[in-house]
Amino acid sequence: MSEQSVGNWKRQFLEAGKTGLVAGKSGPSTREAQLEAKVAELTQALGEAAVELWVWKKSAEGRLGPSRTSR
Repeated sequence: MSEQSVGNWKRQFLEAGKTGLVAGKSGPSTREAQLEAKVAELTQALGEAAVELWVWKKSAEGRLGPSRTSR
């Protein structure tokens, strides 16, 4: 590998680094944004299911009396 090749690579590397620092960190990628939206959707669905299960258990206790496992 010649000194000229190393010099060119070094110059390109440093220029790209400076460009990256000037631009700063960009926002999340499209894929990251999609995954974050999916996590929010699934978190909400899980919360709703937990509430429905809690209501179902409470209504069943009222019809059947207290469960043997609840104290």
